[in-house]
Amino acid sequence: MYITRRKTRQIQVGNVKIGGDAPVSVQSMTIPHPSDVKATLEQIHQLEQAGCELIRVAVPDQEAVSALSKIKPHMTVPLIADIHFDHRLALKAAEIVDCVRINPGNIGPWWKTEEVIKAVNDNGIPLRIGVNGGSLEKPILEKYGYPTAEALAESALNAVHALEDVGFTNMKVSLKASDVHMAVDAYWLFAQQANYPLHIGITEAGTAMTGAIKSAMGLGWLLSQGIGDTLRVSLAADPVEEVKVGFEILKSLELRHRGVNVIACPTCGRVEIDVVRMANELEKRLGHVTTPLTVSVLGCVVNGIGEGKEADIGIAGGQGSGILFKKGKLVRKVPSEELIEVLIQEVEVMAQEKEAELASPGESGVSPSNALPAFQSSQLHILDTGDAEKIVERKEIPVLPARS
Repeated sequence: MYITRRKTRQIQVGNVKIGGDAPVSVQSMTIPHPSDVKATLEQIHQLEQAGCELIRVAVPDQEAVSALSKIKPHMTVPLIADIHFDHRLALKAAEIVDCVRINPGNIGPWWKTEEVIKAVNDNGIPLRIGVNGGSLEKPILEKYGYPTAEALAESALNAVHALEDVGFTNMKVSLKASDVHMAVDAYWLFAQQANYPLHIGITEAGTAMTGAIKSAMGLGWLLSQGIGDTLRVSLAADPVEEVKVGFEILKSLELRHRGVNVIACPTCGRVEIDVVRMANELEKRLGHVTTPLTVSVLGCVVNGIGEGKEADIGIAGGQGSGILFKKGKLVRKVPSEELIEVLIQEVEVMAQEKEAELASPGESGVSPSNALPAFQSSQLHILDTGDAEKIVERKEIPVLPARS
């Protein structure tokens, strides 16, 4: 699969670059009210450990905005303040956080947005314009009758053009809806007419399984079309699961590579080991490994090494014993009861060896870095949005900036 990535303007949120040729970043939100600083920081540290690169907190009141200064110093990733309704919260948050998110549909008259623009400009941070299908401006709803992809795109473009008119361009944009088709179409329409970085997501996607599937379908399509610079998988679940699913989506498209990718065969009558248990145990116990490695768990030795030849390392079960293989070659036989422990030990050693190689500059010119691998250049091409018309038919949307 050859992904032609849409080239957008690049902004910087804290130490994370978004847009341009930067990797698609993964973000999530915390659940506790920020005033519970201890609980919020505990969740932030869990998210950081899972690889979350941007963390957003809801700031619904003065108590929440006051807590931001107690939270920010203890974070290793950028902090984003999520503001609705009360623009005064955004003004105070802008003095502390790395980015402010507002929704044009509920922030109020234009002068309030102008005050927010001045605040983020004065503090040298970007703004996220977050359009949502459930909170579109009244004029837009009256025009379309109900939320549509066109309504979302026009709302976002209205806001973007109004900000441009006052000289502000340091922004990213999101156009979220819980309906997969609506969200995908809205992002596609916007992407044909503006080159600001896009934060993509299917809002209110649902439970861990349902939400992951909806997000994979929607975000997967957008990313395969080169659309999306940062993402959140919105789940009614532990936010750490959002991060895991986000990276799995990126890994499946080979846009990002982080941690262990477990390949496990489907169960059938030939299996000689408990593949389901082993695969789940591997993902859990190797969750701390950030080095990109593909690990294969096969239930029998019928096709064994052949089926797992693309894996870095793996096992195949047998009666009483199984085999350990690396890079498609047999290493040794292992008693069945020892397979999982041996595999985990071998994976950790392999990860350490690979990290040591990356940390030592050699002929490859790889420099020491803790940054995650971003793209496979053989599969990615950055497309300037100025060439978009050559690839897709341009769809025009009437844009009438609403400022009152």
